[in-house]
Amino acid sequence: MALTHPHTTISWREPDKLPLRGTLIVLPGRGETPHVYERFGRRLAADSYRVHAVTAPSDDADRTREQVLGLLAEADPSTPRVLVGSDAGAAYAAYLTALPADTANLANGTVAGLVLAGLPANARTTTGGDSAPGWNDELDLRTACGTHRTKISEAGVRPGDLFGDLPAEWLDPGVPQRITVPLLGIHGANDEVSPVDAARRWYAGAPRAELVTITEGRHDALNDQTHRTVAATVVLFLERLRLGGELAPIATAEQQYSTTAPPVGHDV
Repeated sequence: MALTHPHTTISWREPDKLPLRGTLIVLPGRGETPHVYERFGRRLAADSYRVHAVTAPSDDADRTREQVLGLLAEADPSTPRVLVGSDAGAAYAAYLTALPADTANLANGTVAGLVLAGLPANARTTTGGDSAPGWNDELDLRTACGTHRTKISEAGVRPGDLFGDLPAEWLDPGVPQRITVPLLGIHGANDEVSPVDAARRWYAGAPRAELVTITEGRHDALNDQTHRTVAATVVLFLERLRLGGELAPIATAEQQYSTTAPPVGHDV
């Protein structure tokens, strides 16, 4: 299988004759190539969202920014344009969106929302250093999905890069406060690379953030064994975003009680 060059943009398009519902730009994580997001891209494209995966910002942040700005400029402005980041890609997507308009060129409604998965809450990775795990241990930290383990092993993901430190400015404490667009966070409850408690504190600082934790989920939240549930969660967010920035609910779950039995947890 021919490997995708890490600086090549890959795209998955909506089905023919179906109207475009929005554009997603995926920023990969440390050591990853765009090809890693094929399964995610195909699934979201099937729901009529055009998906592009760009260079990992931990490889070349300037190139990533150039690709993102180019794709945003080309995207249909009548539908939402959303940045989706995983790991370092999540940190960089948030950082770009928080920059002043005259610096990042992402203001004036260009980016309608963010989806951040496995956000590193600290610039320094606690699992790294001289005792960085071997490849099999790294796979365990990334995912419990056998298919995804095979995918990242075949797609040119570089062992050990996951434990490299990130630029401190990407995770400046003021970043979440400066993000004004709606934000969906997806985080594995068992993420040992970026523990969920630290991530919760980061999202608590964003004015319009929703955080979804994935039971028993690991670091590669978009591609873990619960990837179908995660993709559905992303689609629900996108569909609400299409209705406007207030994210009005579309479907509301209601608790139904039996007329013959008391609610669970209530005294008889």
